[in-house]
Amino acid sequence: MQRRLRLAFIGWGAINTRVGALLRERKTPAEIVGIATIDTPEARAGLPSGVRFLSAPSDLADLKPDLVIEAAGRAAIAQWAPAALSVAPTMIVASTSAFCDDDLLAWLIDLADSNGSQIQVPSGAIGGIDALASAAVLGLDDVVHQIIKPPRAWRNTPAEQLVDLDNLAERKVFFSGTARQAAAAYPQNANATVVTSLAGVGLDKTRVDMIADPGSKLNSHRIVAGGAFGTMEITLENKPLATNPKSSELTALSLVRLIEHRIGRLIV
Repeated sequence: MQRRLRLAFIGWGAINTRVGALLRERKTPAEIVGIATIDTPEARAGLPSGVRFLSAPSDLADLKPDLVIEAAGRAAIAQWAPAALSVAPTMIVASTSAFCDDDLLAWLIDLADSNGSQIQVPSGAIGGIDALASAAVLGLDDVVHQIIKPPRAWRNTPAEQLVDLDNLAERKVFFSGTARQAAAAYPQNANATVVTSLAGVGLDKTRVDMIADPGSKLNSHRIVAGGAFGTMEITLENKPLATNPKSSELTALSLVRLIEHRIGRLIV
């Protein structure tokens, strides 16, 4: 009989709650053994029945999870990574905007190395990362990543100071810069640009445009790359999560895929 995968979630917001629901719907042979989230009566009441509330990273040691899945925001990574990488074979990090901090990334890699564990980066809201990373083997000359979202998806970000989001009549490019700059300024919106950068030419060579488009209903990504392999253009139009317009449904789906890869017999 196949052993059930033991999962610990860091964060129980829009993304991870969707992941949990999908795992239940798909009857994935996995069980959530612990969840770390804000410690309020409302948050505790929202946890699945029988799942342990993780009040501190040290709680992970008792649970012996097979996977620790983070989707709690970049601040949670430094807090939880040492314990996660010491007790679990793999930690999945969804808040990849944290990786624009070179010191933090180097520290995480050292932690994984010393513990014999692994950090996995999900493809998140984008696709074609396998092709981009493969093309990078021969070298890439140029990578451009455009993010196009409805104005409401840019609310509560610095875009509000640059664009009249409520009265925008046509699409507006309000940010052009590097992936490092994008992830630093828009951590909830630009995680995908860090994934593109890690697969391709790095944070300082990947160019990013962010666009508010009143005619758009979906969260879109367009990635254009060229190099010794040839050229590629990848376009995705993602439905936003019903509970958070800043995140795409595909982000949660990419986490489900990584989790199920741990127990699959045929991996594509």
